[in-house]
Amino acid sequence: MSDWFDTQSPSLESPASNGATVALSDTADLSHPSRAAYVGTPGELKSCTTHGATLTLVGVSGWVPIRVKRVLSTGTTAADIVALW
Repeated sequence: MSDWFDTQSPSLESPASNGATVALSDTADLSHPSRAAYVGTPGELKSCTTHGATLTLVGVSGWVPIRVKRVLSTGTTAADIVALW
């Protein structure tokens, strides 16, 4: 199947074209910075953004439009997290 959008430059408003399950870590960055995340099991999401801020989002579930480079294991109670880029 051909991709009609293959020649278009992606922007932050474009849909993600890749993703991976997040391995929580207090020290290791994700393989790619995210464009967004999907949280399958609600809880707290503690992360380091692509600009270096540490954020804790409370009661998170579903789609989260956040650019992160790491999801911390300490302080994160949410589960089934997928990073999209």
